[in-house]
Amino acid sequence: MPGNMWDDAEEPEDLDLRILRVAAAPLESQPGTLRIRLETTRGTIDGLLHPVEGGTAALVCVGGAMGGLDGPADRLYARLPAVLETARVTVLRLDYRQPNVFEECVLDVLAGCSFLRGIGAEELALVGHSFGGAVVIKAAELHPAVRGVVAMSPQLYGTADVETLGRPLLLIHGMADTVLSHEASEDIYRRAREPKRIALYADAGHSLVQARDDIDRLLAEWLPPALAGAPLEGGREEHGML
Repeated sequence: MPGNMWDDAEEPEDLDLRILRVAAAPLESQPGTLRIRLETTRGTIDGLLHPVEGGTAALVCVGGAMGGLDGPADRLYARLPAVLETARVTVLRLDYRQPNVFEECVLDVLAGCSFLRGIGAEELALVGHSFGGAVVIKAAELHPAVRGVVAMSPQLYGTADVETLGRPLLLIHGMADTVLSHEASEDIYRRAREPKRIALYADAGHSLVQARDDIDRLLAEWLPPALAGAPLEGGREEHGML
C-alpha cells in the first residue's frame, strides 16, 4: 500500500491482512440473512450478509467511530437489502475489529471486498457514515473492483487524497449536523474529481434520521447505475431550503 495512505498519521509497520477462514450461520431473527465471521491474520471481523442470487453487484457498509451494523438514518443498513432488491445487490454489513483506528478499519473494508469477490461479486460499492465515510473513501482508493462510494456525514481526516479516487462519489450531509459540520463534505466535494454529487439536507443532524426516506430514495437511484458503470449526474443540491 502506498506510503501516503494515512495522510499525516504515522504509517503502521505491517499493513498486511489476510483472511484465514470464513464462518457463516443463518440469523434466525432475519430469514435470508447470514451471520458472517472472517478470521484474519489481524483478528476477527464480524458482520451480516444479505445475499442475493443471480446478481454480481455487492455493497460493503460500515458505521462510525464506534462501529456497529445498523448505520445512520434509522438503521439504514438494515433497510438497504430491501431498498436495492430489484437491482439484485448483495449487502455486507461489517463491524470493525478496532473501532476508531483508521488504518485497521480500512483493512476491514478491504477484507470485506476480498470476501465478496471470493463468493462471486464482480462490482462493488462502499457505504460509510461519519468516521466510516472517510474509511470507505480511502478503501476505494485502494481496491480496483470498487465502482462507487457513498460517504454520509463524513469526517475530513483520511480524505486528503480524495482527488486520486477516480470513482463516482456521493456525499450526503445534514446542514444541522453539530458533530461534523457539512463543511467537511463541501471540502471533500471541492477536491474530488468527477463524477461527484453532494446532497445536503437543511434539517438533518449527524445521524441523518430527519432525511431517512429521502436517503432511501437517493441510494436506490444512485447505487445501481454506479455499480453498473453507467453515467451518473453530478452536482450540488440542497433539500429543505426555503
